[in-house]
Amino acid sequence: MPLPGEEAHKKLAPLIRINELSEIDMSKMNPQKAGVMAVFYPGDDKQTRLVLILRKTYKGVHSNQVGFPGGRVEIEDRDLEETALRETEEEVGIPRNDIEVIKKLTRLYIPPSNFWVQPYVGILKNKPRMVAQESEVEAILEVKLSEFLDDKNVITEILSTSYANDIEVPAYRLNGHVVWGATGMMLSEVRELLLKI
Repeated sequence: MPLPGEEAHKKLAPLIRINELSEIDMSKMNPQKAGVMAVFYPGDDKQTRLVLILRKTYKGVHSNQVGFPGGRVEIEDRDLEETALRETEEEVGIPRNDIEVIKKLTRLYIPPSNFWVQPYVGILKNKPRMVAQESEVEAILEVKLSEFLDDKNVITEILSTSYANDIEVPAYRLNGHVVWGATGMMLSEVRELLLKI
């Protein structure tokens, strides 16, 4: 299936971010690279679930936010897919060899942290035994696919961020958390693909 790409990203992007991205000269940014993984698996009740994480509170732009398991490239990584698999294993304990990577999604630039993020979709045949990485992950969120696809969970929130106060942002409400920003934008592409299926 063709990727919905930036058009899907824009549906969950704050207006301030859309304007910012349109004005950036990427040739001057020298961004760091990261890989993240959207992992789907069967729950005990046979309902498909998606793994997200709540990050720890720390001095940084993504403190206490919901995101995908994943992180920055390390020297030993063969490519960004390997980065996403390695980081997923480190952050939530899913063995990288258990994940079948089925789709490479559209990469996304994140201005506040100056990262190019490459997301992937992976699936597991069985429910994993997950363990949160104590240093980085506050909680593992197991989101039901039915909840993710429910239009009632596409919302608008007024938030203060690392770069603006009291801005209106499109978001998802998942497992009681507001999921917005880069994660929301990447989830928007995942959701569009799933709705097409």
